Amino acid sequence: MNQAEVIAKLQTIFDTVFLEPVVLTPEVSAKDVPEWDSLTHISLMVAVEKAFGVRFRVGEVENAKNVGEFADLIIKRKSEA
Repeated sequence: MNQAEVIAKLQTIFDTVFLEPVVLTPEVSAKDVPEWDSLTHISLMVAVEKAFGVRFRVGEVENAKNVGEFADLIIKRKSEA
């Protein structure tokens, strides 16, 4: 699974979590999405972990600066499974 494939799958998750449409690109970050607050973030992380069958470590997701880095983290977690 490459970054583009992960982002495509993330797009479907974002479409269900956020009320307003978010067009994902590797450069998109939480500050670019007005609806992306702490509660939405938790819902998003739970949905991502479930969809990809991965678990994130404490603080790990916060280190990702944008969707591209988050996708890379998912790829890393998947390769460790």
